[in-house]
Amino acid sequence: MNHFLWKGVIRDRTRTLLPVLVVTIGVFFIIFLDGFVNGIISNMIGKNAIFQTGHVKVMTKAYNQDKELKPIDLAILDLDLILEELHTLYPVMDWNPRIYFGGLLDVPDEHGETLAQGPVVATAYNLLSSESKEVQRLGLDHAITAGKIIQKQGEVLISYDFAERFNVKPNDIVTFFGSTMYGSMSFTNFTVAGVVRFGITALDRGAIVVDITDARSLLDMDNAAGEILGFFPDDLYDRERAESVKTDFNARYIDVDDEYAPYMIQLTDQALMAGTIAFYDRISLILLALLVLALSIVLWNTGVLGGIRRYSEFGIRLAMGEEKRHIYSTLLIESLFIGLIGSSIGTLAGIAVSIYLGKHGINYGVVVDTTSLLIEPVIRSQLTPRMYYIGFVPGVISMLIGSALAGIAVYRRKTAELFKELG
Repeated sequence: MNHFLWKGVIRDRTRTLLPVLVVTIGVFFIIFLDGFVNGIISNMIGKNAIFQTGHVKVMTKAYNQDKELKPIDLAILDLDLILEELHTLYPVMDWNPRIYFGGLLDVPDEHGETLAQGPVVATAYNLLSSESKEVQRLGLDHAITAGKIIQKQGEVLISYDFAERFNVKPNDIVTFFGSTMYGSMSFTNFTVAGVVRFGITALDRGAIVVDITDARSLLDMDNAAGEILGFFPDDLYDRERAESVKTDFNARYIDVDDEYAPYMIQLTDQALMAGTIAFYDRISLILLALLVLALSIVLWNTGVLGGIRRYSEFGIRLAMGEEKRHIYSTLLIESLFIGLIGSSIGTLAGIAVSIYLGKHGINYGVVVDTTSLLIEPVIRSQLTPRMYYIGFVPGVISMLIGSALAGIAVYRRKTAELFKELG
């Protein structure tokens, strides 16, 4: 019987085409929206982790109190000892010291006189070590728009917007003015190795990149670093695992009464990330819930209307001696088939579009050009396991409910009344 009903659903397009299309379109939008919102969240988490927060971060207790200011005078000392401890305790993680500092960049003319000056935010990465993964993690190979990446000490990368504004080119000599961790003035000349464009407005406005060895020499920070960022394998953030590492590490220094003792925080402890992630999660759930509710109502009505249109068919079948219970059960089975077909097509279409957008993305740079968020202007969808089944919930259940209500309306009517529908 089920095989016979399946053939009826496939062959009778006038009866099944509209419900299948409604289910397909609704499920498609559910899958698409879920993947797109997940892509936004993943983008934000990934970029903030790479450039600012890490999956976990180690700093001094005093530095942590004013971490938004990046106070290099409260930096980690005896860096080698801390790194050795971290590598021993958590060997699967990648630990990278960084220094964030600000200053003034002087651009001279051909006579060595000041042509232009501008404030910059500098970040020092471990770029020249053969064991470091920072170049790949930052994507410097792809971010260089002119020149080359840093290959030796004394070189600097200039952000695209700064280079455009002050006409800075590769191989130019620029002078950085700043202050050491002890407050004294410092300055040094750098050779512009290349111009870098990360595609993130907050980084491209006025940032420079230097090797951490040059930064230590410039800032008088021998064997020191402002922060140590830790990353899990494959750069995939795991909130529970990060919390476990943080708790374990801090427990080792809980009784140490020293403001320069190391202290660890994780990604969600920084830059309002916990609240931002929670906000996007709630927005995602609300949008999905509203879309599922709207689809359920539409499919519910579709099932009811489909059943009402078949009153005459039910009358004929009853006149031929078919039992009401059998009519009702076949109606539900047909709606189940329709729901499965539409949900399957909608899910496959949604996943296909999500895969395409995961590769090519959607550029909405105009929206983030004026923001300071570390978020890439090209948003890519991200597949999650629930995308393979979430569309079947409204797609199948709502069709069943709609058909069940329509079937009850017919089931309760008297046979004599159903015969009237034949006229």
